[in-house]
Amino acid sequence: MNPEVKALLEKAKRSQKVAAKLFKDGDVDFAASRAYYSLFYIAEALLLSRGLSFSSHSAVIANFGKEFAKTGLLNAKFHHYLTESQDRRNIGDYSILAEVTKEQVREMLGWAKEFIKAADDYLKQAF
Repeated sequence: MNPEVKALLEKAKRSQKVAAKLFKDGDVDFAASRAYYSLFYIAEALLLSRGLSFSSHSAVIANFGKEFAKTGLLNAKFHHYLTESQDRRNIGDYSILAEVTKEQVREMLGWAKEFIKAADDYLKQAF
């Protein structure tokens, strides 16, 4: 496996762990951001494993959908997790009046764990 892919996966796992700690400490909006980044790093790693790299979040998410969800390489739910998590992260990071709920972040933490496992399984099979 490419060292950059491996590094992105490790970063995703660290981000998920930090998100869980932030959540436990009551920092729900910051936990949402770290949980989103966990999902985002996984998508970047998977795309990079196919020789693809993009400079914007929207391009990573769109191309993950194109390369993995639409082709059936991974379940399309992971693309949904990415788009929904990005929306929640934007609320947590930028909204003054709206907020991300504890339940939404708890769900994101589960999505991140699930996506990490799916990515690990895919990459073991692909390489």
